[in-house]
Amino acid sequence: MKINFNSIVRGNAIVPVLAVLASLIVGGVLIAVSNADVLAAAPNIFSDPGTFFSTIGNSIFGAYDALFRGSIFNYQASDLAHMIKPLTETLAYATPLTLTGLALAVSFRSGMFNIGGTGQIIFGAMFAGWVGIYVNLPFWIHLPLAILVGVAGGALFGGLVGLIKATTGANEVIVTIMFNYIARLLLLYLLKTPILQAPHNINPISPAIQDTARYPLLFGPDYRLHWGFFVMLAAVVFVWWLLNRSSIGFKFRALGHNPSAARVAGINVGLSYVGIMAISGALAGLAGTTQILGTESNLTAGVAASFGIDAITVALLGRSNPWGVLAAGILFGALRAGATTMQAAQGVPVDIVLVVQSMIVLFIAAPPLVRSLFRIKAGAPSEA
Repeated sequence: MKINFNSIVRGNAIVPVLAVLASLIVGGVLIAVSNADVLAAAPNIFSDPGTFFSTIGNSIFGAYDALFRGSIFNYQASDLAHMIKPLTETLAYATPLTLTGLALAVSFRSGMFNIGGTGQIIFGAMFAGWVGIYVNLPFWIHLPLAILVGVAGGALFGGLVGLIKATTGANEVIVTIMFNYIARLLLLYLLKTPILQAPHNINPISPAIQDTARYPLLFGPDYRLHWGFFVMLAAVVFVWWLLNRSSIGFKFRALGHNPSAARVAGINVGLSYVGIMAISGALAGLAGTTQILGTESNLTAGVAASFGIDAITVALLGRSNPWGVLAAGILFGALRAGATTMQAAQGVPVDIVLVVQSMIVLFIAAPPLVRSLFRIKAGAPSEA
């Protein structure tokens, strides 16, 4: 087989890589213009340009070096345990991000725009959290039951969106956005009632999850990474099989390409809408279980954090391909994990990372802009 590297470079698959690179360049520019040393050297740009440009280089290199040390490998640490801890933090962040990204990828590939990852995470966390708090069972039953109930909670909340679309034709984008508000407010309400609120506590927080319902930690109490990471990897394989090898996935993809043709071919479009959103919600609910049964120990109003929103970018960057979503999830996990180190070590605002994430969305949404920036022609034929 002859590999045509020119066609690889010109193909659509290179766009996400270049989008990330372009975003990091934009981030570097922002780091430089907001650096105090660079601003101090700017008045001497003509009299001492060497110092000015070396200061720019040092500011950008120092920031991204700190990002690397905070997310991948801290080569400045005194022992191996602290050297690898940043990578475990990256993977801990990547676990719910990737699962929610997979949830949205299933719907995107099926022609439905599920923006309700946040609400589905919350429902998964609420259902799993209630079982983890109030049900008393041995570990080998308690944890699987809590996970299954959390997945069911997310599937129920997502499937309801599909049912509404199938029966009324409502736009799923609007419905899922509104459902996010419903889930947030419902969780906040329940955290102020005896249903979920910790006894003798005026704050909206639940009792602690029982140890028998928690994902075991992979490397001990000094690390946040837990067995939910392997659950996430299994979900990646499952979604790949579902979308590319199963008859159900074929129907979903056919619906995504052309709903009218799918209906003529005998596919039950309404039932498919419910199934797509139920599976999508189940994956987001599974992400919620990794939060409440793994990373967190109590239910709070912020249990979903910004994972539901960030997962939209993860799914787009991964082009709704399960393996691409995994890579994008790890990348965004690294940005989250390294942002605090970058701020602490170099004084770079965490907002720079948010700008980089936003620029990735912009560049992903505008492939011609990426191609023009890197002077790459589109549409080259591939050769085998």
